[in-house]
Amino acid sequence: MTKLQKLYSTIQNLKELGLELGEDLLKQTNELEQEIIQKEILPVLSDKIEPVINQIQRELVLVVDYVPNEPLSVRISRKRNFTDTMETIEILPDPKVEHNIGAIKRNSPTKSAKTNLRVTLPNGKVIENRFAYETLQEVVMLAGIEKVRTLGIVQCGVPLVSNTQDNFYNQKEIAKGLYLITHSSTGQKRQQIEKISEALELGLKVEIV
Repeated sequence: MTKLQKLYSTIQNLKELGLELGEDLLKQTNELEQEIIQKEILPVLSDKIEPVINQIQRELVLVVDYVPNEPLSVRISRKRNFTDTMETIEILPDPKVEHNIGAIKRNSPTKSAKTNLRVTLPNGKVIENRFAYETLQEVVMLAGIEKVRTLGIVQCGVPLVSNTQDNFYNQKEIAKGLYLITHSSTGQKRQQIEKISEALELGLKVEIV
């Protein structure tokens, strides 16, 4: 349990006992919340938003509205004045996929002779890792995780890049709260990379080796 969680727990216990909350306790909680927001939350938000928002050629203001246990919403202003009218966008988690586990075999897709992927960029750089999923992961990160996520590519009913952990298929966490499904054959991974390359005009050459 973190220090902040302990403080929350203490506050809840005092409330349940009908006792007054001390100013020192509330002050410590506020200071710790502020520290976490500045040192942990804001850097993550910046890392996730910047690669995508760079496409926009005008100034805007984003306001994140967070209420515990409710979907996150983001308000957008076309101007830099916080008092201007803002649109509200709700960011929802991807739905959990219900799998008929009794009808799914763990060795699917069928395994064959071990193969790998080689991806050649237009500048001649080659991406070829020990495992095909590592090459797919590197391509997704190169292309931009959020950009790939918006393409809507699906594998086994699960988004290729999802903000929800699946309870059956293998996924790799490639960013805070974002997961890449790797349960696919080398051929399927090649097709996924080709879709990413075509949609984002990356000009990648993908080979099975």
